[in-house]
Amino acid sequence: MAGNSFGTLFRFTTWGESHGPAIGVVVDGVPPRLKLSEADIQYFLDRRRPGQSRYTTQRQEPDQVKILSGTFDGETTGTPIQLLIENTDQRSKDYRNIADRFRPGHADYTYWKKYGIRDYRGGGRASARETASRVAAGAVARKVLGPGIAIRGALIQVGPHAVDRANWDWGATAGNPFWCPDPAMAPRWAEYLDTVRKAGSSAGAVIEVVASGVPAGLGEPVYDKLDGDLARAMMTINAVKGVEIGAGFAAAALSGEVNGDEMRMHDGKVVFLSNNAGGILGGISTGQDIVVRFVVKPTSSILKPMRTVDTEGNEVEIETHGRHDPCVGIRAVPVGEAMMAVVLADHLLRQRAIGGM
Repeated sequence: MAGNSFGTLFRFTTWGESHGPAIGVVVDGVPPRLKLSEADIQYFLDRRRPGQSRYTTQRQEPDQVKILSGTFDGETTGTPIQLLIENTDQRSKDYRNIADRFRPGHADYTYWKKYGIRDYRGGGRASARETASRVAAGAVARKVLGPGIAIRGALIQVGPHAVDRANWDWGATAGNPFWCPDPAMAPRWAEYLDTVRKAGSSAGAVIEVVASGVPAGLGEPVYDKLDGDLARAMMTINAVKGVEIGAGFAAAALSGEVNGDEMRMHDGKVVFLSNNAGGILGGISTGQDIVVRFVVKPTSSILKPMRTVDTEGNEVEIETHGRHDPCVGIRAVPVGEAMMAVVLADHLLRQRAIGGM
């Protein structure tokens, strides 16, 4: 299986399956003498961890990380960093009824066609469980970026219900189980998702990730554009079906004079009067906030019966058992932050390699 690695200079490779003994990641390209402990990584894994509210899967995984290599006396050594996260709450029996049936909306059919074999226990490598490894890699990437670059994510829409940007408060995201920046919307989402969950269905979501303090000049101007790499990074997250940068698709309705981010001088520095470009022009960062949004489809594992086929070509019905997120977008927020971090860390190291920053 190809395609398990991401990045150029800051590069990580994830491994493991949802119901195997463990999952993990190898992170390469990390400069030496950066302070790094398991606690630094654990903080971000705890934000993604399942079972923290009734709106996420009730699989109880502590997601306790172990550093197996790449550090000495609490500092990185410049060698590959291997991180291990054990699986402790697998219930493979929940998936026996789908061993020969393809779940609609899942990768069951495509994995089977590509490899001739699939791990039906929770989806194997296709499971969102894999994203814990990304979050661990993202925690290491934040060490490369340093304290001057802040990365924050928020859930801005669940189903048809979007936040009111006039009420936006980053501080509110830690005060509800949805990472919602609109305090008035969080209880509405709770009521909506309770209805969805009780109906045995699921809902989609939109996540926004913002990076502040990013210096101008990151990114390559042709095929390794910063926004191109960010779009690819977000599209590799499970269930993501669309990505936009800055104004994104809304730019189609704007005029050129409105969409163009006008510039002025202030205290000897260039300042922008708007940020429709999302902090990136020509594939290179402008120094403004980098703004990325991505949409996550409704969780494919639902309790309602659906029509499908089995490995013998028979038309059958299927009901998915087990523990699943009624809205996978909730736990996608820290994953999106992690993918932003790894892309920025990669491009920061690439810029340093040519003598910049």
